[in-house]
Amino acid sequence: MTAPHDLDLALAVKVLDAQPFSRLLGARLTAFGDGAATIELDIRPELHQQNGFVHGGVLSYAVDNALTFAGGTALGAAVLTGGFSIQYVRPAKGRALIARAQVVHGGRRQAVVRCDLWTADDQGAEILCAVAQGTILSAPQG
Repeated sequence: MTAPHDLDLALAVKVLDAQPFSRLLGARLTAFGDGAATIELDIRPELHQQNGFVHGGVLSYAVDNALTFAGGTALGAAVLTGGFSIQYVRPAKGRALIARAQVVHGGRRQAVVRCDLWTADDQGAEILCAVAQGTILSAPQG
């Protein structure tokens, strides 16, 4: 297993890029380290639900991956999401989604992580659209 201090943004970007679904959505890891991770993706029409807002599944995807990458800064590269809860604050609309996750508590085998999910408009102003908390676990080896 890779030790947390051996991980850096360049390696984490490669891990994200190895996920076909992340590539499909066009997700970008823009910050990684010191117990935190940020994932961004451009909002495009095909990510909307019937009312013109970003689909909740896309929001959950961003939260899930941001939580897991932040947890990986504390636990190492081999991690899995144990579970998370998400509260939608307002409908997501704008130019981009920004999921910022931070480790709240890290142990040897699990980390509790919080994520705030923002939308950005064309001027870059950010609006909170969801908050989440999850448990990230060290993946079983072998």
